[in-house]
Amino acid sequence: MPKAYWIANVTVTDREAYQGYQAVAPEAFARFGARFLARGEAETLEGTDWQRRVIIEFDSIDQARACYQSEEYRTARAKRAGACDADIALIEALDN
Repeated sequence: MPKAYWIANVTVTDREAYQGYQAVAPEAFARFGARFLARGEAETLEGTDWQRRVIIEFDSIDQARACYQSEEYRTARAKRAGACDADIALIEALDN
């Protein structure tokens, strides 16, 4: 089964409130074996100029989906509501 990735684009609008998300989200990522491959500022060549880009690797698309739908991550998402603009996609790796 191929690996899967979360591709997240984020612009923080309320840094203090966003810290609540940052405090609890790692619990969900740890539970589902997430590995951060890239995180931070990125150069935008085309499209929307997001403040931060994040690539998170999971062992499977089922695991990535389960993490997003987990109680731990729902709690984290609630804490970032109104604190950022975000665009998150789930993509399955090529099975080479």
